[in-house]
Amino acid sequence: VFDQSGNLYGSTNRGGSGGGGTIFELTPSGGGWTYNLLYSFTGGTNCGPWGSLSMNGGTLFGTTVCDGAHTAGNVFKLTNSGGSWTYSSIYDFTGGNDGKAPYCNVNFDAAGNMFGTAFQGGAFNQGVLWEITP
Repeated sequence: VFDQSGNLYGSTNRGGSGGGGTIFELTPSGGGWTYNLLYSFTGGTNCGPWGSLSMNGGTLFGTTVCDGAHTAGNVFKLTNSGGSWTYSSIYDFTGGNDGKAPYCNVNFDAAGNMFGTAFQGGAFNQGVLWEITP
């Protein structure tokens, strides 16, 4: 996802200092790009983000597959304050009726509600469509 200044933000599902993936920024520089690591996940290989990042109001949003308090994935945000990025978990999936393993992007409606899907969990363990309201 690009911001208003032309910086590109992306994610990996493995790598980084914790092995669980990364969030990075690429800044245009002299006809090329400059890499900046914003965050490293610690949940283990392939537990980080698989979906694309979303940006809303300058804040980055995404999901992880098996990170979070219950190792069932979570919805997170990265907030920029003076060039320093702060990670916050918005919601930790439990793996029950709320879902597990959200291999998805975070989508927003006009009211700021977030939507996505989870691969597992739900009444028949076939996944769920979730909504988080501000």
